[in-house]
Amino acid sequence: MVLDSHQHFWQYEPVRDAWISEDMGVLRRDFLPEDLKPVLDQNHIGGCVAVQADQSEAETHFLLTLAGQHAFIRGVVGWVDLRDDALEDRLAYFSSYKKLKGFRHIVQGEPKGFLLDPRFIRGVRMLARYNYTYDLLIYHHQLDEALQFVRHVPEVKIVVDHLAKPSIRTGEKTQWELNMAALSTFDHVSCKVSGMVTEADWRQWKPADFYPYLDELFESFGPSRLLYGSDWPVCLLAADYEQQLFIIQSYLAHASARENEQVLGENAVNFYNL
Repeated sequence: MVLDSHQHFWQYEPVRDAWISEDMGVLRRDFLPEDLKPVLDQNHIGGCVAVQADQSEAETHFLLTLAGQHAFIRGVVGWVDLRDDALEDRLAYFSSYKKLKGFRHIVQGEPKGFLLDPRFIRGVRMLARYNYTYDLLIYHHQLDEALQFVRHVPEVKIVVDHLAKPSIRTGEKTQWELNMAALSTFDHVSCKVSGMVTEADWRQWKPADFYPYLDELFESFGPSRLLYGSDWPVCLLAADYEQQLFIIQSYLAHASARENEQVLGENAVNFYNL
C-alpha cells in the first residue's frame, strides 16, 4: 500500500494562519478530508498521516477529530508544549487517542539554540515513554544544531521533514549534503522525501532538479529510512498532487520493487506504528 506520510488540514483563519502570505493565495481557503480523499484515490494512495500546522493543542484535537471521522487518515502528528512542566500529564492524557502517533514543533521559526534548550530536550525524551515519534522541521542552516540535538534523544524515533529544506532553487547542496550524511549515522533518525517543490523555483522546476538531493538521501539513509510525503496542500504553491508524486515515482522507476514498497508506504507504517 502507498501511504502519504505528510499532509495538512486546516480551516483557514487569516490571523492564525498569517504565515500564508499574499504570494501563497492558493492556500487561503479550507483544506479538509473531503478535498484530499478524491486526490488520494485518483493516485492510488491508501492513506495518509495528518501533521500539525498550528502550534496549539486545539490543532491536535482538530486533527484527531478528523482522523476519528475518516479511516483513511491513518495517523496524526500533533502539537503539545514540549517545554511545559506539566508535559507528562498532557502526554498521559493524549495517550488514550490511538491515532495520535507523534508530535512536531515548528523549529524552523525558532531562534538559534532552541533545539538545545534543556527543557525542550527533556520534553522530547519524554515522548519515548509513550512510544511517540518526533517530526523535526528545520531549515538546512539549522542542521548543525540538529546534529547536536539528536545525540541527546537517542531513545526517540525522529524523522526529518522535507529533507531539512535545502536550497534547491539555487542548487547549493555541499554543506547540506555533509550534514545530512552525518545525521544519517544516527540509527534513530529517518527522513521524509517531502516538501521538495516549494524549496525549488515554484514555476520553473523540473524533476531532474531534485535527483542530486535524492541521490544523497538514498546513499546516506538508504531505502529503509526514507518516507514519501506530499506536503499537500502546501505543495500546491508549486505543483499539483500528481506532479509532486511523479518526482519520487520517476526517481524510483529504476529501483527494486522492494525499495519502492519501503519508501512509498512500508517505512511510514513502521515509523508511525500505523
